[in-house]
Amino acid sequence: MMAEPQEERSPSLDDCLKLLKGERDEQRLAGLLLVTKFCKNDDLVSLKKVYEAVGTHFLDRLLRTGSGDGGENRDVYLRLSVTVLAAFCRVSEIASSVDMVSRVPLILEIMSKRPATNILEECYELLYLVSTACEAGVMALVNSGGLRVIAPQMSDLPDGSHAMEVAIKILQLLVTKLSSESMNIERFFELSLVVAAVARQFAVLHNALKFEALHLLSAIFCSDYSALLHEPLRSMPDSNWADYMRTGVVSILQNRVAPSEKLHALILAESMMSILGEKWLIGRVKLPSVEDYLPADRCLLLVLESSHVEISVLSNELAYMKYEASSSTVEEHLLKQRYLAIAFSLVEKIIKYISTVGENEGTLSDEAVFLKVIKTLDETVKVVLEYLKDAKEHGKKRGNDLLASVRVIGSYLAETPDACKEQVQDLLDYMLSVEGEEESRPFLSTCFLLPMLCQITMKDEGCRLLASSGGYVAVVECLVKLIQSDGQNGEDNGSIFLACDTVMNILLKREPIKFSPEMSTFTGLLKALACWADGTKDPSVVMMAASICSLIFDFTSEDALLKQPGFDGGSLDSLGRIIARSLPSSGQGTSDTADLLEIIAAGYSRWADRFPTIKKHNR
Repeated sequence: MMAEPQEERSPSLDDCLKLLKGERDEQRLAGLLLVTKFCKNDDLVSLKKVYEAVGTHFLDRLLRTGSGDGGENRDVYLRLSVTVLAAFCRVSEIASSVDMVSRVPLILEIMSKRPATNILEECYELLYLVSTACEAGVMALVNSGGLRVIAPQMSDLPDGSHAMEVAIKILQLLVTKLSSESMNIERFFELSLVVAAVARQFAVLHNALKFEALHLLSAIFCSDYSALLHEPLRSMPDSNWADYMRTGVVSILQNRVAPSEKLHALILAESMMSILGEKWLIGRVKLPSVEDYLPADRCLLLVLESSHVEISVLSNELAYMKYEASSSTVEEHLLKQRYLAIAFSLVEKIIKYISTVGENEGTLSDEAVFLKVIKTLDETVKVVLEYLKDAKEHGKKRGNDLLASVRVIGSYLAETPDACKEQVQDLLDYMLSVEGEEESRPFLSTCFLLPMLCQITMKDEGCRLLASSGGYVAVVECLVKLIQSDGQNGEDNGSIFLACDTVMNILLKREPIKFSPEMSTFTGLLKALACWADGTKDPSVVMMAASICSLIFDFTSEDALLKQPGFDGGSLDSLGRIIARSLPSSGQGTSDTADLLEIIAAGYSRWADRFPTIKKHNR
């Protein structure tokens, strides 16, 4: 930096200007040296006069002489040229000039040679001022390999130093200019070095720079190329960066900071779990201001409690914007939806972790902590149910926020199907009718609720609820769509079997719950089952399809089926082959499917005479 002047303005500034306009280099050098003594950094008028007096050609020659190899007084020339150039850049008109922008590649080259600390600091200052002065400046930094030069140096900069502060601000600008198309393996590696170095600053500092580090990390993880950064970060040889991230997140969440800062911290937490798994939540935290390590589950508790608060606040704000306020913008609405989605994702990840807490390496410190987690999850789900209730009362069924709400509820109820029982029962038919922005009719909402539906329909009460509300129709339609989209390739039959079990549970309890199904609802399912199971070699698929067919055949006949629109003899022949393959004489059954075999055989004895085509295939 240029030296501070004496209190009174020195009259020798005019002498400096005369020297700078001299014909000999010695005169100009002497003038620049005087400038560093008598010209304030914030005296923009004088800085501009000095810049115009010395001229760009001399400055360029001085910079190139200082950046060259060897030579007498090279370091002196380099320090002088970089110092005065950084000072000149405080005048935005100079910083944004073509001449100054054109010097960016040479400044980066100087930095790549690892100059002395004070020179490096001036280089960072110059780059920052040029980058903020004009678009051409920041693009010159991007296109000249700014990230390639700065990234490896980050870990060597002193904690909290001015150079670190300016480097972080430069990187904040760079990140906004990097596009997915411009990224390559080298840039992802460089960005991973940045994340690791800045994570340390995020953890160890307790000043304004801590928040600058937080904002930079948040910007990186919110970028459209962030997913491709996950693998380079997983491959980092030093895993300390992950501990630093946890420490920084805990520090932000447990202190009184602005809500927006806590949102940034939650973004980091969600990203870290996406990169390293839910186990990242559990681990050591050593705050600089605390002597001992904090409990290993402190991060989990803070993230969950903060997510609960954010969901409560954001759901209220979104509901108000939707149903009462008329002045909110689309951008405001989308931003709140995005933040709500992040909080939902965090809650889902914590549910996933808690559901396997006895199986994985991480453990909660004691039962009291576990119960606290369950209590907070329960309260959070009640808030989400209230959000859906509000939407139902306003006649709203479509929206990605509503679909995400159903997904969170489904994740929790998959583990505790009897939680919030009264609210769930009141809203079940509505939740099954919710659809996302890209859906033409409800589907994903039913998929999200299948684990819970499968469990509650094991009892009469659950079957009665699904039958009386008409929810069974949504499950049947969901099963048909699952079979049509996934059943043929067999990539993921998990959801299909959950839907099959749910349908079968209701059909098995048809008489106790006095359920009278509409045949039209099940016609499409029979056709889908025929396509799914007729050509497969998987015995579990054959047995499941045959069991459901057998239960459906109980309340209809071949003549009635053939009168249904879209159902023909071809589908009936396929079903006949499936039933034949499933019966004992085919050898299809195993000990694992004995209960299904019993359903099929008992059903066959009841309805065979009403289905001559099926009976023909079993002769």
